[in-house]
Amino acid sequence: MEKRFVQVECNIHIDWSGNRAPVYRLYVNDELFTERVWRWRDCTLNELIQIEANPGKYHIKYELVQPHNACISVTDMKIVQGPGKVKGDNMLRIL
Repeated sequence: MEKRFVQVECNIHIDWSGNRAPVYRLYVNDELFTERVWRWRDCTLNELIQIEANPGKYHIKYELVQPHNACISVTDMKIVQGPGKVKGDNMLRIL
């Protein structure tokens, strides 16, 4: 099977309080793609996820790393390049 290249875009926002900035992780299936420190307040960032993989289904998941005093929201996930579709529960299908 030939691998396909897709780019997925979404908006990330984290509400947090306290002095310690929260850390979040991005997984595609069970593979850790990135871990970042969120240093901003009252800000939404646009994230671009680049994936080269065989056609199939891939679950995209964001999570906060403990300890944290924060809440993460991911919105407007969509394909911006390549053969794919995003379903409601952050499920990417590469065609």
